Parts: sequence; structure tokens; C-alpha cells
Amino acid sequence: MAETYFAHAYEKGIDSQPRKTSIVASLVRDRYVADAVVILENTPRRAARAVLKAVESANANLLNNTKVSIDPKSIRIARIFVTSGTRMRRYKPASRGRALPYEKISSNIFVEVAGEEKVKKTAGKAEASPKAGAKKEKK
Repeated sequence: MAETYFAHAYEKGIDSQPRKTSIVASLVRDRYVADAVVILENTPRRAARAVLKAVESANANLLNNTKVSIDPKSIRIARIFVTSGTRMRRYKPASRGRALPYEKISSNIFVEVAGEEKVKKTAGKAEASPKAGAKKEKK
């Protein structure tokens, strides 16, 4: 049985509201990474680029930072969620010398991927092939 390995990635300070970003994140929740990349590349929302970057980063972390060989086809998104990031307070000039406050809202994206170890093929099966035995009988 192949063992499951996990890796994660954070994207912090995304210039998009958490509510809008979490709609995009819910499109790819519990999917394979290959399918998620195709979905996010064809999603016409601004937050899709940031979610795609986080998914690809977590995928690369799993492939490069584990000491065993991971099967790329088995990598799936285990967890993905969006939280609110820092809020920058800004002011907009208004009439009669007033200043109206507003906040620039950012979001943080957390992605965790899971993948299984590649199963190594045994060399014993190659020796006992039926074609090799058939050639010896003809001689």
C-alpha cells in the first residue's frame, strides 16, 4: 500500500476580498491538481490567478521537498481555504474639505495537497514471461 504525503502553501496579501476569493477556491476544493489547474486557467475572475499560484506552489512543494518519489497523477487538493488578510485604512477626499474613510481589504489563501508514493515495479515478473518459454520450446 502506498503511503500518503502532504505539503502546503500560503499566499498572503492578495488584493482581493476574501468572499470573492473563496468563491474561486470552492471551485477546485477536493479535486486533483491537474483538473484544478485547467479549471482555474479558464475561470474569468481576478482571484483565479492567485488561487492558481497557491495550488501550483503547494504542488511543487510536494514534488520537490519530499524524500520519496510522488506519483504526479495522484496529487489532489486536500484542504483549501481563504481567510481575511490585513486591512489598510485609506481616505478619499470629499466636498467642503472633508475626508471619507474606506478600507482596502486583502485575503490569505492556504492550500494543502496530498499525494501517494510511486509504487516500484518488481524485477521478478520480467523473468517469468510466457514468450521467453515459448521460444525455448521451438528449438
